[in-house]
Amino acid sequence: MLDVNNTTYYTLNEVRDSFDCSKDGLWLPLISEFTWHPYARTAVYLIGLLWCFMGVAILADVFMCSIEKITSKTRIITIASTSKAGTEEIEIRVWNDTVANLTLMALGSSAPEILLSIIEIVGNNFNAGELGPSTIVGSAAFNLLVITAVCVVVIDSSEVRVIKSVKVFFITAFSCIFAYIWLIVILVAITPDFVDIWEAVITLLFFPILVLIAYVADKDFCSKAQKISNSMELGFDDAQTKLLDKYKHLWKDGKVDKNLIAQILKEIGKSHHLSDEDKARLAAARIAEEQKKSRGWYRVNASRKLFGGKSLAPRLNPQLSEVYDDMKAKDTVISDQGSAYHGSLVDLSDKGRIAVLEFTASSVAVLEREQKCKVGIRRYGKKDNQVAFRLETIDGSATAGEDYIPVKQTLAFQPGQTYIEYVVEIIDDNVYEPDETFFIKMALEPEQEALLGKKSINMITIINDDEPGTLEFAHPSFVFKESVGKALVAVNRVNGADGRIQVSWKTEDMTAINGRDFEGGEGVLVFEHGEIAKAIEIPIYDDQDAEKDEHFKVTLSDPTDGAQLGSKVKTIVTIVNDEDYQGIVSRLVNLTSLNIDALKVDSASYAQQFENAMNVNGGDLESATSFDYLMHFLTFGWKIIFAIVPPVHFCGGWLTFICALIMMIFMTIIVGDLASIFGCLCGLEKPITAITFVALGTSLPDLFASKQAAEMEATADNSVGNVTGSNSVNVFLGLGLPWSVAAVYHYVKSGSAFYVPAGALAFSVLLYAIFAVVCLGLLIFRHYVFPKGELGGATWFKWVTFAIMVVMWLLYIIVSSLQVDGKITSPF
Repeated sequence: MLDVNNTTYYTLNEVRDSFDCSKDGLWLPLISEFTWHPYARTAVYLIGLLWCFMGVAILADVFMCSIEKITSKTRIITIASTSKAGTEEIEIRVWNDTVANLTLMALGSSAPEILLSIIEIVGNNFNAGELGPSTIVGSAAFNLLVITAVCVVVIDSSEVRVIKSVKVFFITAFSCIFAYIWLIVILVAITPDFVDIWEAVITLLFFPILVLIAYVADKDFCSKAQKISNSMELGFDDAQTKLLDKYKHLWKDGKVDKNLIAQILKEIGKSHHLSDEDKARLAAARIAEEQKKSRGWYRVNASRKLFGGKSLAPRLNPQLSEVYDDMKAKDTVISDQGSAYHGSLVDLSDKGRIAVLEFTASSVAVLEREQKCKVGIRRYGKKDNQVAFRLETIDGSATAGEDYIPVKQTLAFQPGQTYIEYVVEIIDDNVYEPDETFFIKMALEPEQEALLGKKSINMITIINDDEPGTLEFAHPSFVFKESVGKALVAVNRVNGADGRIQVSWKTEDMTAINGRDFEGGEGVLVFEHGEIAKAIEIPIYDDQDAEKDEHFKVTLSDPTDGAQLGSKVKTIVTIVNDEDYQGIVSRLVNLTSLNIDALKVDSASYAQQFENAMNVNGGDLESATSFDYLMHFLTFGWKIIFAIVPPVHFCGGWLTFICALIMMIFMTIIVGDLASIFGCLCGLEKPITAITFVALGTSLPDLFASKQAAEMEATADNSVGNVTGSNSVNVFLGLGLPWSVAAVYHYVKSGSAFYVPAGALAFSVLLYAIFAVVCLGLLIFRHYVFPKGELGGATWFKWVTFAIMVVMWLLYIIVSSLQVDGKITSPF
């Protein structure tokens, strides 16, 4: 301040510091807000804070993409094999999954909280702040209690999700409680309100110790009996060596396997009039569903779905979704040897280590007069143990007690037994009814060392046989290769199967000529009593000439003995020569590969990166919703700004990692300033602002990622199993690193210890630790007692679990806030 000629002049800093809450930020406010109304300032800072939370989430998407690229790195090694060559090349991951989840993945998902703690101390002249540590504890409470609660209830009541890596989970679960108890010990017991260098360094060293112990548990080094294999002798775990074996039939020479596309073409090409683009999209969706996904994948995909970005999973319109569901119900693919098999693209039995139970078919049909329906149940994989399971019927259009005898029974596969035939009783009422359906569902009894296969529900169709039935072609069109020999044109008999009936058929030339391209004419197809499916056999001539697709028509007419014709009385048969057929397959291979490339986490170039940033859904306008457009509009600026980060294929993802980390530092400073000033304007203390607004803003993308992982994964590892590890890393890295630097700084400068008032922080940590013990105890109960899984299970119990966890989180917020406001006295 200067006085000149009786006039007072103020410096910029003095003007800036002359209004409320002007000293709470490192960079903000940038201009004088002296004349602003307090309510207007509060609204501006709230909107700015929410908008910056969106920016942080989008930047975290870029950050996680680089981490996903780094941790997904693989290399080829050669091992001995029983093949003729004597060796085999296999692809293994360089990064162990557990190590990746506890290091780079944890850093990626918790980067805002960790950086906020570090920046706050550095910007405060290495003095302790309140926003950073409280945000870490608040985020830990939200992650463990709220995210876990949501993951529990989103699973259907008929299913459960179990944590597979139990040893690693127990280690990280213990660590996520120990880390916070350790804070109380050093802040309250050893050196109250001070942190010595050795305390801070030990806190930091707990981070690599946790990673090492979890790695040892994951590799099972301490097990008394280890199964020795080539992979273990080489120092790789089974998950690494299975990487190529599990998915090698999907890819050949960097493209989708032609055999797989040929099978998908067989599954959908005959029964649905779809374009090649739609078929390729379906194939991409099928392959993408089966590919292994990491925690980073779910984090990135959740963020993009939330903010209208390019999705990592194909979005199908309602028509394609219906076809896709039908494909999954059939669940037939081509193996790498080229032979057809039924089941998932991935071997659920883990190469025979786990017993897998499923129905032999996803649907069966039975004549009402037979009064019995035989349902086959098979067991594959591990066969030397007993597996108990339950069968229960569910009404469809058929009603229990009127159309069939309901089933609710427990059965068991004995050691060595691989097949059970179960009989469901059908009620023959001698009254004409249309064909009706019901379902029989399989579920494992508790404590079974087994999994359910993809065909765990069987649809049973009761075919009314009190009427002769209706005859029609199975499909409106058929496609056959020229070399097929005989075309089998399927005819179905529906809505009755009583008595012996006949139907006439006749071929009609189109571009294909009878006697030159096929042996046609006319004939009679006979259905004996009870028969519901027959085929017209038409020989196809292979002339070895390159020709265009040729067609002929087949028509049904003159059914006998009261039978009727259905809607599909004409069908078109298309003959394609083998070269054309392979051309169709090759075209679909290329289209599918393009669809798969579009689902990759990384962008191939700057041009593609900016194109994805500027277009809603990355350019997929067909599947964009109104919400996608709204969020894309709100976040458009952030997407363009962060598109300048180098694409992840540069330097193996490390250049992207460094650039995104630098940007994250700047974003964290802005968020910290906005949160501090907003809390000040609202009259909230920094710890309250931290555990509410900041913790929620930084953790919401993790909530959506975990929810998505819970719904899509067969286990609970990627949904709740990683929460405990992240909570531990937040303390060891987010507090251990800045506290170590600050402790050294104060010791060198003044010979004193680093002052960290226990007060509100220790009280908040104590509350978290108590609730964490209850939460983890409940998860352990669910794992071992009822319902034998951390997620899902009985409706009443999963909602009880949800209520307990959410109430604990609310109590944590309320009690911590009351203590900060002085309504409750802290014992520390």
